[in-house]
Amino acid sequence: MSSESNDDLIFKALAHRRRREILDLLKQEPRTTGALCEAFPEMDRCTVMQHLKVLEDADLVIARKEGRERWNHLNSLPIKNIHDRWISAYAGHALSILDRLKSDLEGQPE
Repeated sequence: MSSESNDDLIFKALAHRRRREILDLLKQEPRTTGALCEAFPEMDRCTVMQHLKVLEDADLVIARKEGRERWNHLNSLPIKNIHDRWISAYAGHALSILDRLKSDLEGQPE
């Protein structure tokens, strides 16, 4: 799969508030699917599993079976790649514009 396709899957996964909330929980520690379902009582198990599937497809969650339990682990590398590819480049550009604006404003007489 191309890098562009991977980026699309990651952005799609991050676009939904519930999936970001799941990632926030997994950032603290790996959790079983059952524990994730308990953390979101307003969603049924099927809905939680659908969100986990989208996160897995984007490689943001790695699931491991241990006995009867399914442990979900955060894989933050795709988020770092998005940051490196998109966010840091645009943040640097924005900072240079702000720096130029600051210089222009400081150079103006009052």
